[in-house]
Amino acid sequence: MRLVVKHVTRYRYDQPIAHMVQQLRLTPPDMPAQKVRSWRVEVPGYSKAPFYTDAFGNRVDVISYRDPVDELVITVEGVVDTEDTAGVVGDIGDPAPEAVYLRLTPLTRPNPAIRRLAGLLGGEDAVAGCHALMEAIRDKVAYVTGVTEVNTTAAEAMAAGHGVCQDHAHIFISAARVAGFPARYVSGYMLLAEEQESEAHHAWAEVKVPGLGWVGFDVSNGMCPTDRYIRLTTGLDSRSAAPIRGVRAGGGLGEDMNVEVAVNREQAQAQQ
Repeated sequence: MRLVVKHVTRYRYDQPIAHMVQQLRLTPPDMPAQKVRSWRVEVPGYSKAPFYTDAFGNRVDVISYRDPVDELVITVEGVVDTEDTAGVVGDIGDPAPEAVYLRLTPLTRPNPAIRRLAGLLGGEDAVAGCHALMEAIRDKVAYVTGVTEVNTTAAEAMAAGHGVCQDHAHIFISAARVAGFPARYVSGYMLLAEEQESEAHHAWAEVKVPGLGWVGFDVSNGMCPTDRYIRLTTGLDSRSAAPIRGVRAGGGLGEDMNVEVAVNREQAQAQQ
């Protein structure tokens, strides 16, 4: 499937920013299930920005501003060909050792309820266990927007019984790591059904399954990723896989962020 993405993030500050540095993880990788046909990131200073590859294989562009800034607009546009592999990513190259993905971060630290869920992964069929875990989380944690925020932990979302894709992924990752399975957080885009509203970014989990390699599980939608998904970044949790992270000096306390995301199937291909 050929997917077309347009993603615009606007920041407005109540006072000019004296100095700001942004880390942009906004370039998807080429891999067996997806091929990037074109991709453009537009933001002041991008053409001269240094970049590096982080510990998880993500490209990171570093944008720095020393002149006063009261508004910042980051625009991403691109075309990606995707393939349905039933969520199986396989043994693609990853600079981080598997053991790193067993680490429990502050956002993925389990509570007793999550530890009980980890028992679903104790059988001989790891894939069946992952599907059972996915359904159990969907059963216990309703998808509700606006009730959690970026710093909500897996334990907090589990106790509250509601959250969004970020929370679902954190709970899944936490339980998988407790059970001894390397697991990582994935941020990306998804082609939604017509009646669904676009998310700023979608998120799901990947687990290292013996004999299969990395396999994705989207708890919020109750399925493994298909050709409707574009994989953008990976990390230990939403913080390390965040597409946009930054620090700033000045600007007061007021910050307004507006995000618009559109993911569509290329019309010419859709009509074939």
